[in-house]
Amino acid sequence: MKRITVVTAVCLIGLAGCQSTGQQLDNEQQLAIDTSLKSARVDMNCPSASGKVLSKQMVQSTSEGFGVARAEYTVDVEGCGQKKPVMVICPQDGSGCFVGGPHE
Repeated sequence: MKRITVVTAVCLIGLAGCQSTGQQLDNEQQLAIDTSLKSARVDMNCPSASGKVLSKQMVQSTSEGFGVARAEYTVDVEGCGQKKPVMVICPQDGSGCFVGGPHE
């Protein structure tokens, strides 16, 4: 019984570590959209642009253990007669998301 309590405590402390990959991707999805829109609205000169996620995946660190696992999103940004896909990368080290460039 004590072991279950310890496992539960560890999960509560590091909640992200106990979430499934799908839950992690879902939890960061809005942040990925917001990140893509900040960049695309300037690039497209379109403050009313909107975005939706086309794809999302979790990419693990290399087999040698280097690098940080990251979520990668392809966000379709559209507005003012323009449309473009944007790749957003969200490292799982808590550093936030950034635009990785257009995903064409």
